[in-house]
Amino acid sequence: MHAKKIILQNSTTPATFILLGLSGDSNLQSALFSVFLVIYIIILTGNFLIVLLTLSDPSLHTPMYFFLRNLSFLEICYISVIIPKMLENLLSGKKTISFIGCALQTYFAFFLGGSECFLLASMAYDRYVAICKPLHYSVLMSPKVYMFLAVSSWSSGFFMSFSHTSMVFTLPFCASNVINHFCCDIPPLLKLACGDTSRTEIAVFAVAIIFVTVPFILILMSYVGIISTIFKISSAESRKKTFSTCSSHLIVVTLFFGSACIIYLKPNSTYSPNTDKFLSLFYTVVGPILNPAIYSLRNKEVKNAFMKIWKRIRL
Repeated sequence: MHAKKIILQNSTTPATFILLGLSGDSNLQSALFSVFLVIYIIILTGNFLIVLLTLSDPSLHTPMYFFLRNLSFLEICYISVIIPKMLENLLSGKKTISFIGCALQTYFAFFLGGSECFLLASMAYDRYVAICKPLHYSVLMSPKVYMFLAVSSWSSGFFMSFSHTSMVFTLPFCASNVINHFCCDIPPLLKLACGDTSRTEIAVFAVAIIFVTVPFILILMSYVGIISTIFKISSAESRKKTFSTCSSHLIVVTLFFGSACIIYLKPNSTYSPNTDKFLSLFYTVVGPILNPAIYSLRNKEVKNAFMKIWKRIRL
């Protein structure tokens, strides 16, 4: 009890946190600012183009492209939660973020990340129905169904993020306010908390298990059915064509869940700041920047829609 009183007396709620960022070398700040500014513009442009194409072309008004539009909009929001603050800190050199700003950044990052988990699962279900039950597709993926799946995906992220953020930011923090990361993330924040955080770590881990593994299992089940159906197709050309309709989604799922599982489903005792920063950067930047390229370069319908708009612009 006495030890607990000492810990609580030494704890404080910091007015601001300091984000160490990717590098402590001041000579690299300008170069990093330029690199991430270009990356941010590319991500915004690519994903906005996907949203524009799927809205403007009637041939893309299908459940598959409805989910893709949601995914691209989500990526725009997600990257806008992380990159602008990173750019501000790189430009000013202050590297600070307020306590409320840190809590909000954590909340929205997990809100959007959790929503993406279930959105990718919804996209997998859409591909499963299209390939395995094509005669019932219009019924099983009616507007009511895919709207329900989209709303459920966004809602799940909202509630997951609320529990994660409240569990972490109600903890007492010690004197240090230095976060060894480029954004406010739960693993480095737990390192700043006072006292025994094991219960919070277990609770955070349990919620992450639910919101990462459940969608992943649903995706896995969908692809077991898809692959089983593809193997039953006699023509090699037809098998290749059928698989190509879901290959883009499979690549995105692998990138997203691979990095997310490594970051959030490993024991806190194995936490490594440099490794986590690299994986978080991969998770934060690589996915959003590759998604438009993966879905457009591997999709004839998207490329055709782009060419239609390009011809209109030229005329």
